[in-house]
Amino acid sequence: DYLDNGNNKMAIQQADKLLKKHKDLHCAKVLKAIGLQRTGKQDEAYALAQEVAALEPTDDNSLQALTILYREMHRPELVTKLYEAAVKKVPNSEEYHSHLFMAYARVGEYKKMQQAGMALYKIVPKNPYYFWSVMSLIMQSISAQDENLSKTMFLPLAERMVEKMVKEDKIEAEAEVELYYMILERLEKYKEALDVVRGKLGEKLTSELQSRENKCMAMYKKLRRWPECNALSRRLLLKNSDDWQFYITYFDSVFQLIDESWTPPAEEEHSLEGEVHYSIEQAVKFIEERITEESKSSRPLRGPYLAKLELIRRLRHRGCNDEHRLGDPEELMFQYFKKFGDKPCCFTDLKVFVDLLPPGQYTKFIHQLLEVIPLAAAAENQVALPADIKALQQHLCVVQLSRLLGIYHGMDKKQKLSVVRELMLRYRHGLEFGKSCLKTELQFSDYYCLLAVHLLLDLWLEGEETAVWQCLTLLEEGLSHSPSNAQFKLLLIRIYCRLGAFEPVAELYSSLDAKHIQHDTIGYLLTRYAEALGHYAAASQSCNFALRFFHSNQKDTSEYIIQAYKYGAFEKIPEFIAFRNRLNSSLHFAQVRTERMLLDLLLEANISTSLEESIKSMSLSPEEDDIPWKDLRDNRDLTVLFSWDPKDRDISEEHRKLSLEEETMWLRIRSLTLRLVSGLPALSHSVHPKNSDKAAENGVSSRIDTVRSLLQQLEAAVDSGKKFLEQKIQYPVLGPPPTRMAGFLSSGSCQCQTSLFYLVSDIYELDTNGLEDSAEIQERIGNSFKSSVERLTDLFSKCKGDLIEVRDGTLKTHPNLLENLVFFVETISIALWVSSYCDSVLRPFKSNLQKKKKKKKESSVAMPPVFTHFLDYVTELQTLTSNVIDHIKGLEIILTALKLEELSLKDTLLLQEEKKFTKTVQGKVQSSYHHSVQEIGELLKKRLDTIKKLKI
Repeated sequence: DYLDNGNNKMAIQQADKLLKKHKDLHCAKVLKAIGLQRTGKQDEAYALAQEVAALEPTDDNSLQALTILYREMHRPELVTKLYEAAVKKVPNSEEYHSHLFMAYARVGEYKKMQQAGMALYKIVPKNPYYFWSVMSLIMQSISAQDENLSKTMFLPLAERMVEKMVKEDKIEAEAEVELYYMILERLEKYKEALDVVRGKLGEKLTSELQSRENKCMAMYKKLRRWPECNALSRRLLLKNSDDWQFYITYFDSVFQLIDESWTPPAEEEHSLEGEVHYSIEQAVKFIEERITEESKSSRPLRGPYLAKLELIRRLRHRGCNDEHRLGDPEELMFQYFKKFGDKPCCFTDLKVFVDLLPPGQYTKFIHQLLEVIPLAAAAENQVALPADIKALQQHLCVVQLSRLLGIYHGMDKKQKLSVVRELMLRYRHGLEFGKSCLKTELQFSDYYCLLAVHLLLDLWLEGEETAVWQCLTLLEEGLSHSPSNAQFKLLLIRIYCRLGAFEPVAELYSSLDAKHIQHDTIGYLLTRYAEALGHYAAASQSCNFALRFFHSNQKDTSEYIIQAYKYGAFEKIPEFIAFRNRLNSSLHFAQVRTERMLLDLLLEANISTSLEESIKSMSLSPEEDDIPWKDLRDNRDLTVLFSWDPKDRDISEEHRKLSLEEETMWLRIRSLTLRLVSGLPALSHSVHPKNSDKAAENGVSSRIDTVRSLLQQLEAAVDSGKKFLEQKIQYPVLGPPPTRMAGFLSSGSCQCQTSLFYLVSDIYELDTNGLEDSAEIQERIGNSFKSSVERLTDLFSKCKGDLIEVRDGTLKTHPNLLENLVFFVETISIALWVSSYCDSVLRPFKSNLQKKKKKKKESSVAMPPVFTHFLDYVTELQTLTSNVIDHIKGLEIILTALKLEELSLKDTLLLQEEKKFTKTVQGKVQSSYHHSVQEIGELLKKRLDTIKKLKI
């Protein structure tokens, strides 16, 4: 009970009391271990658990408790050992055997699962156990590296095992038939699979609607049996003329049959599934019949009308002249709008077919639609407003279509502003209809507000600075009326980030309440900007959120797989495993892992000792690269923000490809930087060759080789990045956000970091050759120190300027200055880590020189120039860092003094209500910049303290 209530200390005390009386009570020991594990004493917990496990317990309580403990330790492989021992001692226990099977399932030991399943079946001949074993064979075939092995050994064996049960008439459940079908499909025995589904066994497929029909259809397609495909889809459409997937199959098969010039056999049936349509005439007639039938239906069906448009599109695509028989697409879409215009789905339905309209007819088409909407003219503002929700939905549909057809894009600034004004008027009027809506429901007119913001974003991109502030104002207003609208929140997140203000974003993102897989699909909105804009604490938190999800995915997926075995949902098991692999090779996962470690080093590692500890605790090694470069999956949802833009302005496949390429390049640069930093502490342990055996020397020399090889890779990655950026790619404003790579290169941060890593190589050389004959190296190091300070000073010059400026009553933010400051902090940190390595090399040299001085009793032994170079370097670093800190203090003062109240957007567009939101928005941006500057300043002060300790 104490453990369940989270009172772990009391649980440990209770267990101790029990153990005093019964010192061999296994279960009490394990429960104590669980308490220890949960209070952070992992080592003690593990020792106690192993003590019990070594005795190979067979009582259920101890086994269950140990299973819970090992799962919390993320050590599922220990559970298998536990039950292997229990099964040996109690060989006929059905329960222990099934626990052993599930333990193997958790760690993916498919061969052992197969054996455990058969062992279970021998003890208790129940069908599920036999089929567990069969499924484990399929899993071996899926995971086999060699596809040949899977096709010649695992799958045929699985097939024979099922056939044996079929012959003995022992097939009982639907899951067993599903499994048989799955094996035949994977063996590409489509004919046999079809026979199973159509035969007696197929009668068991009842749990899903049309399960048999869907499976037959899939096999007909694989076998290219188009007559059957056609007849079956035709038959299913007669049953339900609203099922879109069957229209697609029907059309596909009709055109395949036309291309093959198929003719029906004279005497017998057309096909196994009945009558076949094999000409355009029949298809046209069939669709017309469906529409006639629909008119008699009790509820309106969209399928038949959209099928007609789909058929026209296909005929046009094939260059046939038969489409006129079906009517004019413009008229058909008009009729469709009249019938379904008040449904929110009307826009998405028609969106697919707008390319059937001739471009010259767009405006006429929109006017035609507007004419049938019942709008009541309001005298004072001359905008005709809808009288009910139905009319509002219809009007919204037309506005969305206008945007999609590019009508708004062709307007000038004045026209666009007047449309924005009209849309906002309609939005506020529409709020009347949603007065009774709950907080969790969206307002009917929300899309008006979103469309107005999209128009303002167009203006902003055309250089109208005030427009972006108005976007934020309208979105904040929209959110106040519709607090659950995710689109408002996502747009606010994107725009605040574009302006360099991260503070409001964290709150907005957490109110989205992203669940499970969304941490991967939309998490990039958060992790891309948090650190880049100097919000280190928030960056840490957002990385942790994402990583928690990715790590728990491992454990959770095992549980799903086990449930699938228990309930016989075999076809889901490969899906779960593919899902797990997809997440493990997620681009976002790799990015978050890398950035999180760099961030931790930045925040925690001040000098080499703490750098070394941090690297150890992260078990980082410069030699290891854990990113699956070849299999990286881009799981980002780039269409999460609604867009009504025409095709030529929307996100294209090309944009996705380029964005993935850019993200991968940036990840490579970051990953190599991290590995180079993690190689520094290992070099400091270098032993002077004169007093070391060869082995240690080789160990260290291989480390410097690793560092040098990583440096070459970094140079290559940076070159690829430069080439990529030369293309000057512009993503759509709501498309994928660009990476930080451009800023990294243009700020000079990149050249600065690379030269610092080259300096490491020179200092290592000095360390191995000694001071005597190293004048040349010393001079080289001296020059490197000088150029390093010059580069850092240059980087600082790119951070100067006002972060927020007021120009002609408008605000303009400069997020690039903020990003450059963040790069400066990172680069100065690398400079420090390199300097402390340098320090660890020069200190022993200095003490040796001083010893010599004492021996010879000379008043002065000439100090090698490298010492003066280093001291000058450290002094200049100190001065530079102090200057930057002063600059930041200046920024803080300016930001605090900035009075935003007097700012009004000159446009008289602003209502009193809007002014309130404008003030809020500007306040949020100002506060966010202030916060960023504070966090950057704090971190730099830490660095300054470290520099002061570096005087050798």
